[in-house]
Amino acid sequence: MGFQDNLDQESATPPPNKSLFRYNSPLVQVSLIGLVCFCCPGMWCALTGMGGGGQMDPTAANNANTALFATFAVFGILGGGIYNVLGPRLTLFSGCSTYALYAGSFLYYNHYHHQTFAIISGAILGVGAGFLWAGEGAIMTSYPPHDRKGVYISLFWSIFSMGGVIGGFIPFILNYNRSEAGSVSDATYIGFMCFMAFGALLSLAILPPSKVVRDDGTRCTEVEFSSVSTEATEILKLFLNWKMLLIAPAAWASNFFFCYQFTNVNGASFNLRTRGLNSVFYWVAQILGSIGLGYVLDFSLSSRKMRGYVGIAIVALLGTAIWGGGLANQLKYSRRDLPEKLDFKDSGADYAGPFVLYFSYGLLDAMLQTLVYWFIGCLADDSETLSRYTGFYKGVQSAGAAVAWQIDTFKVPFLSELIVNWSLMTVGYPLLLVLVKFAVKDDEDGEEGAEKQVVASSFAH
Repeated sequence: MGFQDNLDQESATPPPNKSLFRYNSPLVQVSLIGLVCFCCPGMWCALTGMGGGGQMDPTAANNANTALFATFAVFGILGGGIYNVLGPRLTLFSGCSTYALYAGSFLYYNHYHHQTFAIISGAILGVGAGFLWAGEGAIMTSYPPHDRKGVYISLFWSIFSMGGVIGGFIPFILNYNRSEAGSVSDATYIGFMCFMAFGALLSLAILPPSKVVRDDGTRCTEVEFSSVSTEATEILKLFLNWKMLLIAPAAWASNFFFCYQFTNVNGASFNLRTRGLNSVFYWVAQILGSIGLGYVLDFSLSSRKMRGYVGIAIVALLGTAIWGGGLANQLKYSRRDLPEKLDFKDSGADYAGPFVLYFSYGLLDAMLQTLVYWFIGCLADDSETLSRYTGFYKGVQSAGAAVAWQIDTFKVPFLSELIVNWSLMTVGYPLLLVLVKFAVKDDEDGEEGAEKQVVASSFAH
């Protein structure tokens, strides 16, 4: 009788659906978070990438971005815990809803030139960005299979960067016949706002990690919810976690250079329409860099440790070459002696070198961030832990960015900013080597989160 009941139960259980395009598959969910970031931070990157938020005078944008990254630093670190308590939909929707306000503040600034609204909206966006990026990091690093995290990081980064590509076309097309204009048109800001509002709505389609099933039948977590006290304790522990401390210098450097590249290279060297075109190719380079390094990190060698070492070597060598090219370019002009604005049509061969340099900056940014995200993904396999790790990463990253944007408001020489950026990136490489040696395990050795998940699963049943 019991044997027959078991047979009936087994026959009533449908076979697992292993389609890659299941709604609850890691592929679909990582693609969805990529589309959300395409619409929200992707458009923010395109807007910021034009230099000065699309304005002639970058002061308002610098102050707004200082406020943004200051609050982002705090709520990035807290965001992982908030994500674990509230779940992805509420966390991501709350975060995404702040992006359109930021773009709208520059539409307001276009008419009234009062920067207070831009600064306040920047601070609010920092809170929202902390929520969004902590959730995004948890989804991108915990939903995929542990041996394909590089591929999924590249998938996310490519979709997200397409936001910068499309976003770059918006100012390029709308301001094509305004080569001498200093600030972008109202239609440009309105276009950004429409994309950002759609991204906020799309975030409601993201499933919680307990409902996402990998092809091998494992779930991203067996924990349905967390508590505020648990998350507060775990977040405080991050500041004493030696793995996070080794990542911190690379995290600090990884957005520190945005101010220099966006404002003092793209903004200082090119006219309005050309800045939009440059932004398109900056984000195309991001796609190429992320795909290339993601492949190396997942497929180049059988040993995960060796793949980590190779990834660091590639980024270090390429980074040294690119910053060396940046130094050669920077010696041609200064903050007190700005160059004549280059135009992609009228400047001829003079445009080629600075364009290739700016393209290369985008390539390096994507490769560095893909590398760090891959290392974070190697440290654990469960959503709860990885949301805290990625939140810590984004918090430190944003603290660095807040300092960089504020430094620029004091009119620090461009050359000094370049040297600081190059030095900060260089400091991070040997520390990442230490991380690989002592913390990254080869595929067959398992992961911290995988062990936790087995324990959690046994209690759940």
